[in-house]
Amino acid sequence: MQSVETAVPVDDSSWLQKLGPGLITGAADDDPSGIATYSQAGAQFGFNMLWTVLFTYPLMVGIQVVSARIGRVSGHGLATNIRLHYPAWLLYAVVGLLLVANTINIAADVSAMGQALTLLVGGPAPLYAVGFGLLSLLLQVFIPYRRYVRVLKWLTLALLAYVATAFVVHIPWTVVLLRALLPQLSWKPEYITTVVAVFGTTISPYLFFWQASQEVEEQLANPLAKPLIEAPEQARANLRRIKIDTYIGMGFSNLVAFFIIMTTAVTLNLHGVTDIQSSAQAATALRPIAGEFAFLLFSAGIIGTGLLAIPVLAGSSAYAMAGAFQWKSSLEDTPAMARQFYAIIAVSTVIGIALGFTRIDPIKALYWSAVINGVISVPIMVVMMLMAVRSDIMGRFVISTRLKVLGWLATLMMAAAVGAMLFTSL
Repeated sequence: MQSVETAVPVDDSSWLQKLGPGLITGAADDDPSGIATYSQAGAQFGFNMLWTVLFTYPLMVGIQVVSARIGRVSGHGLATNIRLHYPAWLLYAVVGLLLVANTINIAADVSAMGQALTLLVGGPAPLYAVGFGLLSLLLQVFIPYRRYVRVLKWLTLALLAYVATAFVVHIPWTVVLLRALLPQLSWKPEYITTVVAVFGTTISPYLFFWQASQEVEEQLANPLAKPLIEAPEQARANLRRIKIDTYIGMGFSNLVAFFIIMTTAVTLNLHGVTDIQSSAQAATALRPIAGEFAFLLFSAGIIGTGLLAIPVLAGSSAYAMAGAFQWKSSLEDTPAMARQFYAIIAVSTVIGIALGFTRIDPIKALYWSAVINGVISVPIMVVMMLMAVRSDIMGRFVISTRLKVLGWLATLMMAAAVGAMLFTSL
């Protein structure tokens, strides 16, 4: 007789319903700060940066599947697992660096959204930035997870603007394919730093924390579901869902990144515009070269992706802090039930908004936050890979040899990129 736990209706759902944490995580990867990084890569180095998104795709899939499995199998997010199984200094260092990088990212994203709306309709960009930040905060606080996750899913469609942009300009597809597969590499410090920034944008710590925690949210939202270590009979359906979700989510993310680099390469780089410091500047530079429609698509996409990314950035900070200090943490809870969790979301967002009114250069801060993400990804990925093979955390669901290879390759790639950046800088 089938147990109650096996009745989790995962396999009977449509393919669209299977998409959730992985799709949202992948789409949030292409936030306004990511758009700025990809635009700079395309403008400065042309088609010779396209290889990065092809190279990182399987590695992204591997490491994100690992993070998702840790969350779904153990029933805990990454920070909680680090707290339970590793030294306190490691936990606080990781969480502290994550908070700094995420807050800088939020500042850059709300600023870019404000600038994008100014480009479209005119008016004060700082005021719009405040409005977008507060709107995102209110949505996270007052909409329960099961409803809010539907909003985030629909916001992923904003990224299609960057695919559409490529089809309103002339693309030399033969050259694109050749340079994507056989790029002209360089050991110049600016090239290496840009590669690290792209890697740090595509493989970011906040994505690990978010996807693991969203798997926990998905489990808690279903009264029939349990952590897989407690209900192994639910594993087949859930691990299959995680695989489909992550493959599609990371594929969508890298497809959009590819089109952004390609579009800015064929328009800006080929016309001598090689210094792009923000996503709004990229949109402005596109206008006289690619036309009004491309400009409108690029600008509108910045706003849509920002609305998707800010909750992920603030939310991953809150999940990390809650896991570190044993706070109640769920977007399904009301603010009264999880005060500290929502307080971190609010403080991160408000500080991010406030940074836009300081003398800190948000563009430089944005670029270096991507580099910081690349640097701090390495120890976090090492810890994740060590967690994923521990039977006391994963039970019989320790990761396969294939996932071990992909995960460790991703970790070594990030370590090598960071090492190359430091070496060329010296």
